[in-house]
Amino acid sequence: MSLPRQLLADFDAMLRQKGYDNRSLAIADIVRAWLVEQRRANPLQEIAGAITLVYDHHKRHLQDHLTDIQHDHHHMILATMHVHLDHHNCLEIIAVRGQAGDVQAIADALIGAKGVKHGKLTVTSTGPDLAD
Repeated sequence: MSLPRQLLADFDAMLRQKGYDNRSLAIADIVRAWLVEQRRANPLQEIAGAITLVYDHHKRHLQDHLTDIQHDHHHMILATMHVHLDHHNCLEIIAVRGQAGDVQAIADALIGAKGVKHGKLTVTSTGPDLAD
């Protein structure tokens, strides 16, 4: 494989910063990350992930609404963690597993709930489909 000199220099600098011992390990990680993102595009592909929400817990009925959405999809919710960031703001992290389309739908419903200040779905593989 060949790369332009500056691109390779930038890549090597990033490898050192991230603590990689060699280029091969880094390239394997990059390929795995790309494959995970490609699988996310298939609505039937099983994925795991985390839905992260930041919201004001004083917002009327918001916590009940978020809990109702999670209960409606209890078979895909693995765990939740609720953290009080300050007097008004909460961080909620919801571990999920299921078909990509279903996981995205849950994330969209939670993130789109009125009163959620920020939300994000981060996905990964369930493991067996990726080689070491």
